[in-house]
Amino acid sequence: MARRDALFLRLTAAWTILIWSVFVKNQVADGVGSPGFAVHVALAAVSIVLAGGVWRVASRVTRRERERDPAGTLR
Repeated sequence: MARRDALFLRLTAAWTILIWSVFVKNQVADGVGSPGFAVHVALAAVSIVLAGGVWRVASRVTRRERERDPAGTLR
C-alpha cells in the first residue's frame, strides 16, 4: 500500500471519529429522550470502532513496508 493510500485511510478514520464524537456530544447535550438516540449512539460506537480498525491496518501496513525498505526507496 502506498503511503498516500495509508494517509487517506488515516484521515478518513480521524474524520469519522471526529464527526461521530461531536454528534454524540450534541445529542447528549440535547437530552436522551428519543428512541433514535440509542440507535445513533450505537451507530456511532460501531463507526468509531471500525475507524480505529482502519487506522490500525493502515499503520500496520505502513510499518511493515518501512521495515522491509527502511530507506524508502520503493515508494
